Amino acid sequence: MMTTMNKFRVALAVAALTFTTATASMAQTAAPLKIGYTSVEYVLSQMPESKQIESQLKDYSTQLKNQLDAKYTEYQTKGQAFQNGQATMSDPVRADKQKELQNLQQSIQEFQQNAEVSLQQKQQALLKPALDKLQKNIDAVADENGYTYILNSDGASPVLLHGPKDGDVSDLILKKMGITPGAAPAAAAPKVTAPAATPATVPAASKTKTKTKK
Repeated sequence: MMTTMNKFRVALAVAALTFTTATASMAQTAAPLKIGYTSVEYVLSQMPESKQIESQLKDYSTQLKNQLDAKYTEYQTKGQAFQNGQATMSDPVRADKQKELQNLQQSIQEFQQNAEVSLQQKQQALLKPALDKLQKNIDAVADENGYTYILNSDGASPVLLHGPKDGDVSDLILKKMGITPGAAPAAAAPKVTAPAATPATVPAASKTKTKTKK
């Protein structure tokens, strides 16, 4: 599965576009422009909410992994039992066991896909209050300091390519939220790892038929 930190960065990139679009639409070309910029990722990393989000995502990721591990363990146990006993099974029983293993394998694959979506949704839900708070304080800093635009310097394709240091309003935003700039950023969240091996294909039934007693 994709790491939660990678997803965290994707969410920041989306948020950055939102901030930029929202701010740009308010500009008046005829009025004097004062442009500032910030690193959304940096500001979020300084917010106490960031560590809380990382912790909650870690716990949720662990829950999903434990559920996936339980499913995989069940598959392995039943798969081994099938391998050991298939020679003595009647054809109907063998076919039924194979079908059960195929269903378990499909269930594991579907759970992995659903877990990815669920983790993304959980992250978005946890991030929304922090992003709303950040947007509110960006707006306040812009209004109080006369900035027409506040751009974002993050991402693979940052909106800001160059700017003077006095245009960086990141610390002003943090101070507006009562946060002392310069604290260590939140630690990266651990990976959500799926079982190391993908369930093997269900063994085919033996071509040698076992005689059944009349």
